Amino acid sequence: MSNSPIAPNSTLMYQEAHEAADVVAQQFERNDTAIRALVDTLQRTPPRFIVTCARGSSDHAATFAKYVFETQLGLVTASLSPSINSVYAAEQKLDGALYITISQSGKSPDLVRNAQAAKLAGAHVVALVNVEDSPLALAADTVIPLHAGPEKSVAATKSYICSLAAILHIAARWNNDGALLDALRAVPAAMRATWSADWSTLEDGLVDARNLFVVGRGLGLAAAQEAALKFKETSGLHAEAFSAAEVKHGPMAIVGPGFPVLFFVQPDDTWEGTLELAREFRERGANVWIAAPGEMSLPNVLPVAETLHPACTPLVAISRFYRAANAIALRRGRNPDVPPHLRKVTETV
Repeated sequence: MSNSPIAPNSTLMYQEAHEAADVVAQQFERNDTAIRALVDTLQRTPPRFIVTCARGSSDHAATFAKYVFETQLGLVTASLSPSINSVYAAEQKLDGALYITISQSGKSPDLVRNAQAAKLAGAHVVALVNVEDSPLALAADTVIPLHAGPEKSVAATKSYICSLAAILHIAARWNNDGALLDALRAVPAAMRATWSADWSTLEDGLVDARNLFVVGRGLGLAAAQEAALKFKETSGLHAEAFSAAEVKHGPMAIVGPGFPVLFFVQPDDTWEGTLELAREFRERGANVWIAAPGEMSLPNVLPVAETLHPACTPLVAISRFYRAANAIALRRGRNPDVPPHLRKVTETV
């Protein structure tokens, strides 16, 4: 494929992803009072469980929320399909639940309808939303703004990262975890350091690819899901996301010589097992890239700055991934800002 005449740093996707470090830093300061107030309510009346509801990139943020809340707070967190109410009109027993809905635009009718139904069913509804006067925000009991600023590229970038940051902020305040709060404050610096890291081996290796797997586990699974979506959305590249555990239950049978696999790895209890799987795939002849912090004597390691808490690593890694995805799309002759058949705001019922 011929190279695109569009300069990589001229796209909205590049510019908006590049802004993510600054908006995350600003978000922490702007949201701390609201999050403290929310946490005060949650500590006085602890929820029995947590429910998330979202679509697209925001649903990947909900995956991240599941792992954050379950590992840091010990609260069962489950994803509610929007169609349960908007299509099937099935009432849910949500009395005593914390219901978190996540959206950039806050306009999708199914998310709004489900938030309204959740409130009627007895849940405390929290909206993580970028548009503060949106219908979804108006339907919520508590609004935690993403503060990502205008996002015009069809491909969500900084709004997704801001969703992850808000989730960590809530968990850290709720659990009174000073170490996680300090780690979150340090994330923008790690993002800036990683932005200039050399990921050219990934960009070169996927220019002519047709399929690939993106693999993560635990706190890193959401990054794999988000990366796979962005490959499809911006590059027309068929990518599937898997947990490092689930990929062993059948999908790994098609991983052989030349098959591309991108791993997202964070330094927690999933580290050794995920890296061992990457080694196994490489021994089969697969083209393997590993986005991870720290020094590793392995080929095709994509540098990620170290963070003060493993839950922060996915924010840093996905930020740099967006820059790579933008470059790959352009080299494949596509404009990542205007993918075919897609719109910025998707309104589903």
